[in-house]
Amino acid sequence: MEKVVFITGASTGIGKETAKLFQAKNWKVAATMRSPEKAEDMKKIVDLRLMRLDVTEPESIRSAIAETLEHFGRIDAVVNNAGYGLIGPFEAASEEQVRRQFETNVFGLMAVCREVIPIFRKQKRGVIVNVSSISGLTALPFSSLYAASKFAVEGFSESLAYELEPFGIRIKLIEPGPIKTDFYSRSEEIARSENLHVYDERFEKLLEFMNKGGEAAPDGGIVAEAIWNAVTDGSKKLRYGVNTKGLPALKRSMPESVFRALAKKIFLK
Repeated sequence: MEKVVFITGASTGIGKETAKLFQAKNWKVAATMRSPEKAEDMKKIVDLRLMRLDVTEPESIRSAIAETLEHFGRIDAVVNNAGYGLIGPFEAASEEQVRRQFETNVFGLMAVCREVIPIFRKQKRGVIVNVSSISGLTALPFSSLYAASKFAVEGFSESLAYELEPFGIRIKLIEPGPIKTDFYSRSEEIARSENLHVYDERFEKLLEFMNKGGEAAPDGGIVAEAIWNAVTDGSKKLRYGVNTKGLPALKRSMPESVFRALAKKIFLK
């Protein structure tokens, strides 16, 4: 029986690579995004249906899921990939920026889960993949809001895995390290203030480090492969790290004060 995957944030980067990979593996794909009319190169892909979905709009979520069920007849896996990174000094972030970061990365993800869980529970099977980040395990400098949103995704997913296991629903966390996607350009928002320059020197050092890391990093295909494995391996494994450079293990292996001193040397040197 043909299977169906529902993907949010599928217009670029990891989401787009995941949609293409699942289609190549003979899955039906509901590729959702805020502006499907802009995804011209995806419109002709067989067994891939483009749909509008903004995770901050509950009715948009319900509509896309209903369209998927009507068109494909089922949903076997959901990939919560929609999200973006807000970086910069917390003090410089506006209230609107703070709320939008959480509305997209956390509450939007939860809203998608809320809609698909009853479907999966009734069919007694399903996989929910939540795309987190290494920043959900180790908070880097000047990423307080992005890290907070991903820490929230980690805790939510870990608890949810216990709740839903009796119903045959598996929860998966994908935790990418540096990846060459548009996170380093379009998907990255910077909190700045014209009247707040005390952070500039250290923040510029971090941006330089991130840009170099982004240029040398593998592309989103490596994350798509991890998502494919998470959906299809049949295991109850929760976490899948991708290109994390051993940073989480390094953090666990030493006193916190030592790790923090090392992190400052690496990211703010």
